[in-house]
Amino acid sequence: MLTIHGVTRSRASRIIWLCHEMELPFRQIPVIQAYRLGDPDATDAPLNTHSPAFLSLSPAGAIPVIEDDGLVLSESLAATLYLARKHGGPLAPADLAEDALMMQWSFYAATSIEPDALTILFLHGRARPPSDEDGAIIANSAERLVRPLKVVEGHLSSRSYLMGDRFTVADINMAEVLRYAQGHGDLMSRFPAVMAWLEACQARPAFRKMWESRAAEPE
Repeated sequence: MLTIHGVTRSRASRIIWLCHEMELPFRQIPVIQAYRLGDPDATDAPLNTHSPAFLSLSPAGAIPVIEDDGLVLSESLAATLYLARKHGGPLAPADLAEDALMMQWSFYAATSIEPDALTILFLHGRARPPSDEDGAIIANSAERLVRPLKVVEGHLSSRSYLMGDRFTVADINMAEVLRYAQGHGDLMSRFPAVMAWLEACQARPAFRKMWESRAAEPE
């Protein structure tokens, strides 16, 4: 059986959402990020990204990691693309061209959107109002996201999903990256096609199932 190492409050959410979409059974080992613990190296600390047992599996010390039929894979986008290809079906590429396009959109999300979207998530999503310094950082990140979001907006303005009228693994990868910036209403409201697509993705039962399990985890 597929094993996913990592709590759902991590990039493991992408893999878990995909598994629910494909009705693919999996076992989850809730490895938590070391930075979320007061002393991750304490003898009574929960399994985390500093734990020797986890580092023996992933020397980079980052979650998620999957194990599947002897394969150990430690990048979430590589894992989703691999699982989609392996198991096939409507979420997977139908041919080489679709495979290339799914990789294109997944890599675009990771390289052109995710860094600034994560900055917005970490600073904009805090309980307290951002400081002037944090506000400036958020504004700069939002401004840098305008160009790549215009690209996604233009693409989605004439189609329901990234690959046309079919929901695929590429939508999961892009949606989970854009979720990080979703709370920045002033930015996202400028891209109505992106927002409509994101809402449709997040209305799917498989996403809701993943989100419920994520919400049940400690913050």
